[in-house]
Amino acid sequence: MAWLEQALAGQSIAALWFDQPGLVAPLSYRKHANLAEVSAAFTQQGWPIRLRRSGGGVVPQGPGILNLSLAYPCEGAPGTLAGPVYAHLCGLLGKALAGLGITCQLGAIEGSFCDGRFNLAVTTHGKTRKIAGTAQYWRRANGRQAVLAHALLVLDADPVMLSAQANRFEAALGSGRHYDANALTSVAHCWSAVHPGQPVPVDLSHAATQQIAAALSH
Repeated sequence: MAWLEQALAGQSIAALWFDQPGLVAPLSYRKHANLAEVSAAFTQQGWPIRLRRSGGGVVPQGPGILNLSLAYPCEGAPGTLAGPVYAHLCGLLGKALAGLGITCQLGAIEGSFCDGRFNLAVTTHGKTRKIAGTAQYWRRANGRQAVLAHALLVLDADPVMLSAQANRFEAALGSGRHYDANALTSVAHCWSAVHPGQPVPVDLSHAATQQIAAALSH
């Protein structure tokens, strides 16, 4: 929200950041009567639950997950700008991943957490899996408006562990939602697939952030 305030004042912000382990769910999850109880239990287990203003579903955070947040002023109707905002965000990430030798595409991936048509996905060995998810949130004040566009990129976190944590949360809520770990991949896994026989760089995080920074500068 602070970044959106700055964007409403005319500033453009780009932030690359990591977070502590936890799960982030949209405000719509308040519909579950046992949310507070479940959240307290997960917090005790080292996986605090936080709520966000954008839509979608639950997403994990923690080591091995790189976040890209862009906040900037926009003119026009959000309904007509949502697509271009997503296209710009995904284009930046796609260019960055291409710099690592990884080719990605847009599209929904059935079974992935927080699925949407503006996922970034990678096809390896005939299987297409989600590697990044995106979201956006708009705010208007004093005749101005700004957007916060966000992407979550799985760097070297374990897709099985991430999906399992999300599934534990959904099961505890009794939501009926279940995610397929095989629908998710990581930059590390994709690197190994496109660079057979080569070890994953020990500085993969640095390499990814450098590629994203380069994409942002153009």
